[in-house]
Amino acid sequence: MSKYLEKIESPEDLKKLKLPDLELLAREIRERLVQVVSVTGGHLASSLGAVEITIALHYVFDCPRDKIVWDVGHQAYAHKVLTGRNSEFSTLRKMGGLCGFPKRSESEYDIFGAGHASTAVSAAMGLCAARDLHGGGEKVIAVIGDGSLTGGLCYEAFNNAGNRARNLLVILNDNEMSISRNVGAISAYLTKILTSQVYNRVRTDMQVIVKSIPAIGDRLFNTARRLEESLKNMIVPGILFEELGFRYFGPVDGHDIGKLIEMFDRLKKIEQPVILHVVTRKGKGYVHAEQHAEYFHGTSPFDIGTGKPKKESTGLTYSEIFGSALTELARGDPAIISISAAMSHGTGLGVFADEFPTRFFDVGIAEGHAVLFAAGLAAGGYKPVVAIYATFLQRAYDQIVHDVCLQKLAVVFAVDRGGIVGADGSTHSGQFALSYLRHIPNLILMEPADARELVGMLRFALSSGKPSAIVYPKGDMGKAVKLDDAELIMSGKARLLREGRDVSLVAIGQMVRTAEEVAQNLAREHRDAAVINARFVKPLDVDTICEAAKATRRLVILEENAIQGGFGSAVLEMLAERGISDVETLCIGIGDQYVEHGGRQELLAALGLDSGSVTRRIKERFWPSSQRK
Repeated sequence: MSKYLEKIESPEDLKKLKLPDLELLAREIRERLVQVVSVTGGHLASSLGAVEITIALHYVFDCPRDKIVWDVGHQAYAHKVLTGRNSEFSTLRKMGGLCGFPKRSESEYDIFGAGHASTAVSAAMGLCAARDLHGGGEKVIAVIGDGSLTGGLCYEAFNNAGNRARNLLVILNDNEMSISRNVGAISAYLTKILTSQVYNRVRTDMQVIVKSIPAIGDRLFNTARRLEESLKNMIVPGILFEELGFRYFGPVDGHDIGKLIEMFDRLKKIEQPVILHVVTRKGKGYVHAEQHAEYFHGTSPFDIGTGKPKKESTGLTYSEIFGSALTELARGDPAIISISAAMSHGTGLGVFADEFPTRFFDVGIAEGHAVLFAAGLAAGGYKPVVAIYATFLQRAYDQIVHDVCLQKLAVVFAVDRGGIVGADGSTHSGQFALSYLRHIPNLILMEPADARELVGMLRFALSSGKPSAIVYPKGDMGKAVKLDDAELIMSGKARLLREGRDVSLVAIGQMVRTAEEVAQNLAREHRDAAVINARFVKPLDVDTICEAAKATRRLVILEENAIQGGFGSAVLEMLAERGISDVETLCIGIGDQYVEHGGRQELLAALGLDSGSVTRRIKERFWPSSQRK
């Protein structure tokens, strides 16, 4: 039983505690986070690192009047338990329970929803403008991670906010690691700063001071080097943010609650845009998360004592199969390049990066740049493969349209986490992937039904010489697939899996398996269903689908995607163009809604996409009860 946490129903209760009590509270919060996430899974390491920051924020500021905007939301679990949701925290990421990210509909303390990085400063600036327009005086605080600084959107906001925002505090939580280790422009920019006249003038002055000390040989030289490193830490970040119009303070120890409270008390009185640089340790307080921060960034349920997953995997994931296949293909083709946006291991590219380090590029949390960078590689004669989650690739839509497909550049998009993603919920749902990709000219769009098709599609895409996208889901799929065992994929060709005379089921991706189960269900009621694995969303296999439609006069299109603008829409448009109007049709997919968090099977049932629900819908549509056999 906790001594302090159980008594906190709101930040007002927190303010009654003394500093030693707050330090004990931090320990209790960490124990609570580890306990719950070990059961539910979730984003643990970042939240463990931000406990003291969260306590100090709610201790000093008057929330929700003062407004905290969390970037991404991976670091906001302590915020949830301190704002009246501790008793519900065990429902984290479960269907009907707490969301894994800040969510406006969940609490008045969740000022702005978060799921994609680099957004907090822009949102906070909007809140500042709204406050000023209605004459308010509240403080707006944006809490960002160092990984956010690899995203261009963050700099657009900094550039604007430094000149316009008032009473804005940005807290940079620097744990030296986003999801994959930070890379890119920040390091290059700081290197440029180190060569500036300002830095070197101070450096020279410091050297003069040091050299004035009586000669002590090597110790003097080592002291000078340590002083130079101190200069880098004290001066360089300040120059960067001061040039953007912010007053810079820090770095400070992000695990020293007393120091954080003191700094926040001082900074709350400054009305200029301010950035406080806070250094923390990801996974703080749980040894396994400290040692393996990337794994515990987003973890499945685990054993607290060992840190190992509770449930052994039933097989390789689609991501792992993709990464293994791409690596095998790259061994025979030196033109193949892989690109990640800070998700090298999440997308299965870790094995490729290890074997071909000079042909692997992690560009940071910068999806638009990743795609445009790939376009440049393709224009230079290489075969780039961009592996990004479907929800994050949305951020690069313009680059896909304008820079890749318009120019017919042979970039391959490995679109991971298509369809339902489960516990990560609406901010990470891949339900729009087919919809936002299929209408783009010159783009080949595929979705595999199994691992053999995934590998076959990857090989086909790399040999096509055209822009291509392969959308595949999250989840285990079985054993690795060798290239010799991969499915042979031909452009725009579907596969007839089962013949039938009463209804034709045309399915894509994970819904192919569902279609086969539905056909078996219907067969038990003496209804004969054909099943087609479409494989291609674009180009469609027009002949196979039209023949099936004409043969049965009943056509059901199944997809794990938004119905609006998705695969079903493509089929209906094709039928209209062909003048085929005497066919009854039914589109089954995700309706006009966001998919919330929960278990995959629970969500499928709730959305009417499990085999039982689909069977019922087909019978109700084509064979009302009075006509059933």
